[in-house]
Amino acid sequence: MASINPESPPMVPELQKDSDVDRKKPANYMAVLNVVLRILLFSTTLISVVALVTGKQTETIAIPFPPYRVSVSAQFTDSSAFIYSSAALSVACLYSIITTVLSFFALMKRVGKLTKLMSSAVFVIDVVLLGIVASATGAEAELGYIGLKGNSKMGSHKICNVYGSYCRHIGVSVLSSSFASMVLCFLVVLRVKSLSRKNRQ
Repeated sequence: MASINPESPPMVPELQKDSDVDRKKPANYMAVLNVVLRILLFSTTLISVVALVTGKQTETIAIPFPPYRVSVSAQFTDSSAFIYSSAALSVACLYSIITTVLSFFALMKRVGKLTKLMSSAVFVIDVVLLGIVASATGAEAELGYIGLKGNSKMGSHKICNVYGSYCRHIGVSVLSSSFASMVLCFLVVLRVKSLSRKNRQ
């Protein structure tokens, strides 16, 4: 008569453990992606702000009256749109630092999971910042295009043929803030996907 070994481990708990690991993989993957995107948001907004505020250039231009030549500077404070853009991107940069630290600590289990209220607040701020950064990028791009091509209907002349370095700084800022807008868009989509996954479970 065959005897049953009472010390042999059952198979059902092992299957349950494997299923628990499989269930945790998507959550960990999305948490890592969230941290990476927030680091990218910090990088793009920082580059955009630095490029914008350091884009000062002084050139000597001809005028039709004495002294006939005068030094004129071009800098971001000359335009309210650039001032607004620098302020919006600075706020986004500071916000990305805070949320990156929180997300990283949550990922490394140094703190508990974000509360439902805090997670909802981060999502709302992400959406609001997406609109603000996108509008700042549009304002920057419009002035940059006028500086590059001019606008005869508004009586605006192109200046990039004179202030080349200044315009290159504006171009880098516009490009970097465009990437920041896309990163914020990805963060919003990631949050929506995470919510939809939880609702299905």
